[in-house]
Amino acid sequence: MKNEQYVIGVDYGTDSVRSIIVDAATGKEVAAAVFSYPRWKDGLYCNAPANQFRQHPKDYVEGLEQSIKDCLRQAGPAVAAQVKAISIDTTGSTPVAVDETGTPLALLPGFEQNPNAMFVLWKDHTSVKEAAEINAHAERFDVNYLQYVGGIYSSEWFWAKLLHVLRADEQVRKACYSWVEHCDWIPFLLTGGQRAQDIRRGVCSAGHKSLWAAEFGGLPPDEFFTSLDPLLKGFTTRLFKDTYTADKAAGKLTTAWAERLGLSTDVIIGVGAFDAHMGAVGGQIEPYHLSKVMGTSTCDMLVAPKGDMEGKLVKGICGQVDGSVIPGMIGLEAGQSAFGDAYAWFRNVLAWPVQQLLSESTIIDKGTAAKLAEETLAKIIPALSQQAAQLSFDEHSELAVDWFNGRRTPDANQVLKGVISNLGLGSDAPRIFRAVVEATCFGAKSIVDRFNNEGVPVKGLIGLGGVARKSPFIMQMMADVMNMPIRIHRSEQTCAAGAAMFAATAAGIYPKVEEAMAAMGQGFDVEYYPDQQKTGLYARRYQQYHGLGNFIEDHS
Repeated sequence: MKNEQYVIGVDYGTDSVRSIIVDAATGKEVAAAVFSYPRWKDGLYCNAPANQFRQHPKDYVEGLEQSIKDCLRQAGPAVAAQVKAISIDTTGSTPVAVDETGTPLALLPGFEQNPNAMFVLWKDHTSVKEAAEINAHAERFDVNYLQYVGGIYSSEWFWAKLLHVLRADEQVRKACYSWVEHCDWIPFLLTGGQRAQDIRRGVCSAGHKSLWAAEFGGLPPDEFFTSLDPLLKGFTTRLFKDTYTADKAAGKLTTAWAERLGLSTDVIIGVGAFDAHMGAVGGQIEPYHLSKVMGTSTCDMLVAPKGDMEGKLVKGICGQVDGSVIPGMIGLEAGQSAFGDAYAWFRNVLAWPVQQLLSESTIIDKGTAAKLAEETLAKIIPALSQQAAQLSFDEHSELAVDWFNGRRTPDANQVLKGVISNLGLGSDAPRIFRAVVEATCFGAKSIVDRFNNEGVPVKGLIGLGGVARKSPFIMQMMADVMNMPIRIHRSEQTCAAGAAMFAATAAGIYPKVEEAMAAMGQGFDVEYYPDQQKTGLYARRYQQYHGLGNFIEDHS
């Protein structure tokens, strides 16, 4: 083992946490492990009809330990001895109430089963009312505190969720000292933090979701929040003023965690960030190329030189923040609230009889029924994609709008609902599925159009994530709708790979993340080009999509 150096990237997704060990010299993945959250898998603490989605911190802690240990077992003790750093990305905004020691309340006696004491997942929309109040309230101030988050605050974000939880739960309200993003809490945990005020907050989460901006001298003043609701009084003083880019170290691994994992206390822990931001780096983002992390939702990342963005504020996106993706450049974020989730919703609608009635069968035993249901569920989307790809379509074919979980961008509005129109007796499952996929591609094009119209040109598309790699049908339609080629990154785990690149930079193996990205990036293996025989029809259907969407919005 001469001069070998390894880093660990940890990627917290919606359903599971993934850890990888990477050779810092080449980016080669030497081990990988996935841990599915058991409580989340059982549907605990969630209420989908009420848009409540909560995750227990124990799922995160257990997943962290188990996935890293599994990786180290695969790699062997020689590799473990040369691990230099760990960096973490998470979904976001996924904050939690903590006490003065920085401990999530759900880990304390009396709060173990209280959803309001748990992490409020990014897709939780219980704070729609609070987000609307923040937007109305901001108009009363001479300073536009929403200018760096696209001018609209979302129910998916930090302050709206905090206010909702404080209003909804007196027990949590009394015990809540501070409010912490998942991506900031995990590094604090691994470095043995003892005080909530010592948590190193990443500029990624702070700038995109918490209204932090250097131009404001930090967060908006306490008066902004106190005049919104007195329940928020004093929170700014218990949160943070300084923020850090993800190429910086949050500290070193504690003795306790080193023993649990089988690593050295010399291991550097990097400052955390959101999955799509680190994923864009793992996917080798380039200036003005939109990096599309496509999973349950999408997060679309774009970076631009600071000088190019002077005087530009892009309306209706999820923020533009100096250093949130690549330190020294402006990171711009957009995305769709449902992407893979829209396909999963339709799959589950179709699978209802299989999931609900097979277990009652008098013909087969329960074990066989369960296996049959699982097999059928896994085959639905691939089969639909194959059939939908063969369909002809025209301007009168089934048409959908993709707001099945509200609209993230452009112009956040989580109250909006999805719709499917032009249905007839011939509208079978493949045709409806094709319309849903088309709608998600139209939603993606709306984001590109917003950037272009606001003077930030999108010069290329990069596809990342599970949907990008697994569905040629969806990616070909994306290229056709966008009328632009889309390159698909080779890595199966771009978010975890990006975290590994930041870990290598935080450890000093590379002086800049761009150098880590160049050395450790795995490149692209597929590119989809638009079918010019279809682009004109898609352009006309895109206008129909907007017309239908405008009608839905006007009548919501």
